[in-house]
Amino acid sequence: MVFALKDIRGRPIRNLRLSVTDRCNLRCQYCMPEEQYTWLPRSDLLHFGEMSALVDLFLDLGVNKVRLTGGEPLLRKDLPRLVAQLAQRERIQDLALTTNGQLLEAAAAELKQAGLHRVTVSLDTLRPDRFLKLSRHDGLHRTLSGIETLARVGFRGTRIDTVLMRGTNEDEIHDLLAYGRQVGAEVRFIEYMDVGGATGWTPDQVFGKRQILEAIERDAGPATPIEPGSPEEAAAPANRYRLPDGTVFGVIASTTAPFCAACDRSRLTADGTWYLCLYAARGIDLKTPFREGAPAAELKRLIAGGWQNRSDQGAEDRLELIGRKSPHERVDLRDDPRLEMHTRGG
Repeated sequence: MVFALKDIRGRPIRNLRLSVTDRCNLRCQYCMPEEQYTWLPRSDLLHFGEMSALVDLFLDLGVNKVRLTGGEPLLRKDLPRLVAQLAQRERIQDLALTTNGQLLEAAAAELKQAGLHRVTVSLDTLRPDRFLKLSRHDGLHRTLSGIETLARVGFRGTRIDTVLMRGTNEDEIHDLLAYGRQVGAEVRFIEYMDVGGATGWTPDQVFGKRQILEAIERDAGPATPIEPGSPEEAAAPANRYRLPDGTVFGVIASTTAPFCAACDRSRLTADGTWYLCLYAARGIDLKTPFREGAPAAELKRLIAGGWQNRSDQGAEDRLELIGRKSPHERVDLRDDPRLEMHTRGG
């Protein structure tokens, strides 16, 4: 058994989010609102063998959950090959993928065969016109088809992630819960977060946990909290609830009630930069020493030192700054594309 490293606040290193690309085929308002972006040079992107080798280092230090993210991870060519490599690591107890679902229908069976455990699909609306406005892409039918394919090819534990924005889509809470029941997926409502410098986030756009629960309970009855069944579940970002009809849903109150004190996740970008917090302004370059031939022991010392000195509480810090300036200037976004959420894998 591997004992996970702990940081300054006593948080173990458990959950690695591995971005396989910074590219995306949607332009959602809360993630990629601008017309033009600076992309990571393709020559800088890690090869699958490099990703697998770096993941092994994290597993040696205590990570047991790996989530493939982007950008849109299904844009990365031959992604099932990476899934198959990682699925061979028995120490990975949870191998998951987060996707916008646009390419999922065609990929789902191969991903399942490769050994992927679970899929989370981002879905913020069930209305085609609203989907077009939010994502600047007329593709709701493709996302829905992708979700509905998952159960047919054998996936269980599917989740739907919905970012709620006041005045935009909070009126669809009940429809989304009903859709989740229909397709056998658990819906998780996420508060709109102030991440990245280009989103135009403002506090009045946040539809908070209290408002979410009130809206659900008005029509569906009391939402009973589900107590976590394990310490690792307790570190999960979602507070989960059960309704009288048995429906289970989650709320991620990352803006109004940050969970920094229990956060066990870090993020590795597609070009090998390791971020200890979603809000961090700087990361640790793992690609350069890896490609220069640094021994595994040296790389593990670099990772271990980064985590053991980690004191990040980005969401808690942002809560204190609500209503003030965003943490990143726009000129910085041009100089360092890793500052945006689509690059570091939200």
